[in-house]
Amino acid sequence: MMISQAELIAIWKTDEGKPHKGRLIDMNAYAKDPTNPVCMCAQGQVLSRIGGRSPEYLADLNQFNADAEVAKLLGISRAHAVLLRKVNDDEDGAPASVLENPEAILGDQWSKVLDFWWYLDRMTDSRWNAARNAARSLQSSLQESPPSSPQGSPQGKMHGNDAWAVARDAARDAARSLQSSPQGKMHGDAAWAVARDAARDAALASNEIQSRNIVKARGTPFYFLPVFGFASLDDIPARPASYGTGQL
Repeated sequence: MMISQAELIAIWKTDEGKPHKGRLIDMNAYAKDPTNPVCMCAQGQVLSRIGGRSPEYLADLNQFNADAEVAKLLGISRAHAVLLRKVNDDEDGAPASVLENPEAILGDQWSKVLDFWWYLDRMTDSRWNAARNAARSLQSSLQESPPSSPQGSPQGKMHGNDAWAVARDAARDAARSLQSSPQGKMHGDAAWAVARDAARDAALASNEIQSRNIVKARGTPFYFLPVFGFASLDDIPARPASYGTGQL
């Protein structure tokens, strides 16, 4: 049965509706009770109950494509879809908060983090190449005295290393997606080379955004955000007003 995003979130918030963990669908559990949605993880439920995908489709779907499809269905960034997966799979995961109250996960700079992640999805091949070159220059300049990695806002329940992994994986996937894009000029190993050089810095830039108040209090500049052409958080383009509505 197809339902709305709001209805699905309401189900997740009940004890009986907590999603499965670790994979899109548990086919054994589905075979025992096809009417029970908890045999699917949060992403699986989005794909099935909003996107109309079959259980068999979910069982065969790879994670790279699942992240992309969930992002499209919900009208969010790929990194936000990855965050949904990672939070769901945590022991005390609360997938509803990822969509309904991202501040509880990402901290008080959550909106700028989401803006940056939205921007990553829309980077062209030329922008990725520019980011790669900037990342290489930054690495050379910081070899002798690299800055410590920002650890995110103390208000956020997602630790810095976890947020780092979300942004890193999403940046790699965004670069990889250019291989199949009609506009993309990078293919095969070239796209992966960009991902290797720029993804780490995308992740660290996300941590810097989370740590805006800490960076400001220390009086230090942003190191990793400028790799993507932004001297300050105010320079990051805002995501569209329809973000998260599935209407993009």
